[in-house]
Amino acid sequence: MKLLLDTHVLLWAAAGQLPKKARGLIEDTANRLFFSPASLWEIAIKRALKRDDFQVDAALLYHGLLESGYEELPVTGRHVLFIDTLPPIHKDPFDRVLIAQALAEELTVVTADRKLTAYPGAFIKIKP
Repeated sequence: MKLLLDTHVLLWAAAGQLPKKARGLIEDTANRLFFSPASLWEIAIKRALKRDDFQVDAALLYHGLLESGYEELPVTGRHVLFIDTLPPIHKDPFDRVLIAQALAEELTVVTADRKLTAYPGAFIKIKP
Protein backbone atom coordinates (compact mmCIF):
# COMPACT_ATOMS: atom_id res chain seq x y z
CA MET A 1 0.00 0.00 0.00
CA LYS A 2 1.19 3.55 -0.72
CA LEU A 3 0.72 5.70 2.37
CA LEU A 4 0.91 9.47 2.73
CA LEU A 5 1.40 10.39 6.38
CA ASP A 6 -0.44 13.41 7.72
CA THR A 7 1.68 16.04 9.46
CA HIS A 8 0.73 15.09 13.00
CA VAL A 9 1.57 11.44 12.27
CA LEU A 10 5.05 12.56 11.17
CA LEU A 11 5.37 14.57 14.39
CA TRP A 12 4.37 11.56 16.49
CA ALA A 13 6.91 9.42 14.63
CA ALA A 14 9.65 11.98 15.30
CA ALA A 15 8.74 12.04 19.00
CA GLY A 16 8.57 8.25 19.25
CA GLN A 17 4.89 8.49 20.20
CA LEU A 18 3.14 6.68 17.37
CA PRO A 19 -0.17 5.00 18.14
CA LYS A 20 0.01 1.21 17.77
CA LYS A 21 -1.95 1.13 14.50
CA ALA A 22 0.27 3.77 12.88
CA ARG A 23 3.43 2.02 14.06
CA GLY A 24 2.22 -1.22 12.51
CA LEU A 25 1.55 0.49 9.18
CA ILE A 26 4.95 2.18 9.18
CA GLU A 27 6.83 -0.96 10.17
CA ASP A 28 5.09 -3.09 7.51
CA THR A 29 7.72 -3.36 4.78
CA ALA A 30 5.00 -4.02 2.20
CA ASN A 31 3.94 -0.36 2.54
CA ARG A 32 5.61 2.54 0.75
CA LEU A 33 5.75 5.60 2.99
CA PHE A 34 5.44 9.12 1.60
CA PHE A 35 5.67 12.57 3.13
CA SER A 36 4.83 15.92 1.61
CA PRO A 37 6.94 19.07 1.68
CA ALA A 38 3.65 20.73 2.69
CA SER A 39 4.01 18.98 6.05
CA LEU A 40 7.53 20.32 6.49
CA TRP A 41 6.30 23.77 5.50
CA GLU A 42 3.50 23.56 8.08
CA ILE A 43 5.93 22.42 10.78
CA ALA A 44 8.44 25.18 9.99
CA ILE A 45 5.77 27.91 10.03
CA LYS A 46 4.06 26.73 13.20
CA ARG A 47 7.38 26.17 14.97
CA ALA A 48 8.39 29.75 14.10
CA LEU A 49 5.09 30.86 15.65
CA LYS A 50 6.18 29.03 18.84
CA ARG A 51 3.29 26.54 18.76
CA ASP A 52 3.80 24.02 21.57
CA ASP A 53 2.67 21.12 19.37
CA PHE A 54 5.15 21.95 16.59
CA GLN A 55 8.57 21.92 18.24
CA VAL A 56 10.26 19.49 15.85
CA ASP A 57 13.01 20.97 13.69
CA ALA A 58 11.77 20.57 10.11
CA ALA A 59 15.31 20.11 8.75
CA LEU A 60 16.09 17.31 11.20
CA LEU A 61 12.74 15.67 10.47
CA TYR A 62 13.35 15.90 6.72
CA HIS A 63 16.73 14.17 6.92
CA GLY A 64 15.42 11.59 9.37
CA LEU A 65 12.52 10.71 7.09
CA LEU A 66 14.81 10.24 4.09
CA GLU A 67 17.27 8.17 6.13
CA SER A 68 14.38 6.00 7.32
CA GLY A 69 13.29 5.22 3.77
CA TYR A 70 10.34 7.57 3.43
CA GLU A 71 9.79 8.99 -0.03
CA GLU A 72 9.35 12.71 -0.58
CA LEU A 73 6.28 13.54 -2.68
CA PRO A 74 6.99 16.90 -4.30
CA VAL A 75 4.05 19.28 -4.71
CA THR A 76 3.39 19.63 -8.43
CA GLY A 77 1.12 21.79 -10.55
CA ARG A 78 -1.05 18.74 -11.14
CA HIS A 79 -1.52 18.39 -7.38
CA VAL A 80 -2.46 22.05 -7.03
CA LEU A 81 -5.12 21.65 -9.73
CA PHE A 82 -6.76 18.92 -7.64
CA ILE A 83 -7.24 21.43 -4.81
CA ASP A 84 -9.82 23.23 -6.92
CA THR A 85 -11.91 20.03 -7.07
CA LEU A 86 -12.08 19.55 -3.30
CA PRO A 87 -15.26 20.33 -1.39
CA PRO A 88 -14.98 23.23 1.12
CA ILE A 89 -14.84 21.02 4.21
CA HIS A 90 -12.32 23.24 5.95
CA LYS A 91 -9.80 25.90 5.02
CA ASP A 92 -6.49 24.46 6.24
CA PRO A 93 -4.23 24.90 3.19
CA PHE A 94 -1.73 22.27 4.34
CA ASP A 95 -4.42 19.61 4.70
CA ARG A 96 -5.94 20.53 1.35
CA VAL A 97 -2.56 20.08 -0.37
CA LEU A 98 -2.10 16.67 1.27
CA ILE A 99 -5.57 15.54 0.16
CA ALA A 100 -4.96 16.80 -3.38
CA GLN A 101 -1.63 14.97 -3.56
CA ALA A 102 -3.20 11.78 -2.27
CA LEU A 103 -6.00 11.93 -4.81
CA ALA A 104 -3.68 12.74 -7.71
CA GLU A 105 -1.25 9.94 -6.83
CA GLU A 106 -3.82 7.42 -5.53
CA LEU A 107 -2.28 7.31 -2.07
CA THR A 108 -3.95 6.39 1.20
CA VAL A 109 -3.71 9.11 3.86
CA VAL A 110 -2.87 8.01 7.41
CA THR A 111 -4.47 10.49 9.81
CA ALA A 112 -6.19 10.98 13.14
CA ASP A 113 -7.99 14.09 11.85
CA ARG A 114 -11.72 13.44 11.38
CA LYS A 115 -12.05 16.50 9.14
CA LEU A 116 -9.69 14.97 6.60
CA THR A 117 -11.64 11.74 6.36
CA ALA A 118 -14.69 13.72 5.20
CA TYR A 119 -12.86 14.41 1.92
CA PRO A 120 -13.01 11.99 -0.99
CA GLY A 121 -10.19 9.48 -1.20
CA ALA A 122 -8.70 6.62 0.76
CA PHE A 123 -7.89 7.04 4.45
CA ILE A 124 -6.69 4.98 7.36
CA LYS A 125 -8.01 6.60 10.51
CA ILE A 126 -5.89 6.13 13.60
CA LYS A 127 -6.55 7.12 17.19
CA PRO A 128 -4.01 9.35 18.93
